[in-house]
Amino acid sequence: MRIALINENSQASKNELICATLKKVVEPLGHTVDNYGMYSSDDEAQLTYVQNGLLASILLSTGAADYVVTGCGTGEGAMLACNSFPGVLCGHLADPMDGYLFAQINDGNCVAIPFAKDFGWGGELKLELMFHELFAYGSGNGYPKERVVPEQRNKKILDGVKAKTYRPLIDILRDLDPEFVKGTVSGKHFDELFYPNCKDAEIAAFLRSLK
Repeated sequence: MRIALINENSQASKNELICATLKKVVEPLGHTVDNYGMYSSDDEAQLTYVQNGLLASILLSTGAADYVVTGCGTGEGAMLACNSFPGVLCGHLADPMDGYLFAQINDGNCVAIPFAKDFGWGGELKLELMFHELFAYGSGNGYPKERVVPEQRNKKILDGVKAKTYRPLIDILRDLDPEFVKGTVSGKHFDELFYPNCKDAEIAAFLRSLK
């Protein structure tokens, strides 16, 4: 699985720590981490949590990533932004139990984490445990086990509802402010990470046209 990490501007200084912790957990499980930044608070390309949501949608909808890890100070804004766009089913994780339950019950493809609230001494240990519970046991297996059938049924219903209530991403991209979209995909390593893995030629061509 290809996991994308996205940090917005308020928590960009923690990107190196978050990325290293994520890789420590998921690479032994056979997953790959693509770090889309922000890499520091001084990056030329500045991402807001709203742009995090759009970028998550671009990556997931085009197949450039299978999963997105993102967040902001509280995680709430990033979660709301992610769920505003098609192709994203984002949960809010505040502790390791949230990671396990979101993976097993909700079977989403994106998580928003508070990287400032309750992130003090031992914050990287909390992250490590959270990532382990999120990725180490597969997903969609149900919790408790006797609830697996209705939980999987509800997930399929939700997926069907979302498919009807969201417009195609390419239409949204064309309607958004071009500068907002351009800023979203202007990260230092966006081109080298995104285009080789993108499976949607129409969206790729549109994003290239903004350069």
